Amino acid sequence: MQIKEVMTRGIEAIQPDATIQEAAEKMRVLDVGIIPVCENDRLLGTLTDRDITVRATAAGHSPMEIKVRDIMTPEIVCCFEDRDVEEAAKIMKECQIRRLLVLNRKKEMVGIISIGDLALSTSDQKLAGQTLEQVSANRT
Repeated sequence: MQIKEVMTRGIEAIQPDATIQEAAEKMRVLDVGIIPVCENDRLLGTLTDRDITVRATAAGHSPMEIKVRDIMTPEIVCCFEDRDVEEAAKIMKECQIRRLLVLNRKKEMVGIISIGDLALSTSDQKLAGQTLEQVSANRT
């Protein structure tokens, strides 16, 4: 099964100069825990609810003042939509991540795939379970 068959489409991005408060509000409205950070159609990184908690809130930063660019995760981990879901699971295991951005062959962002997508959209519960187990291993 290909990634494009199980991924979530229509994801929204946020600008790097947005405040953390704006980002958190957008995440609340969209009911997501991750949001891509883009500038002029260029993917710069991602912002997760964990980034906000650990890098901003725990550090005592004001959500009205600190910008997304200051706490986002700049390392971009992604996969192509025409690859098998097993490849997405492998990348998630290796990088110990629960969500993976999906690109088309033009390197345009077209979606996101999560461990939940693997579990719900494929009949391979073992794949999802093994991926979650590996992602969670050795994580502090």
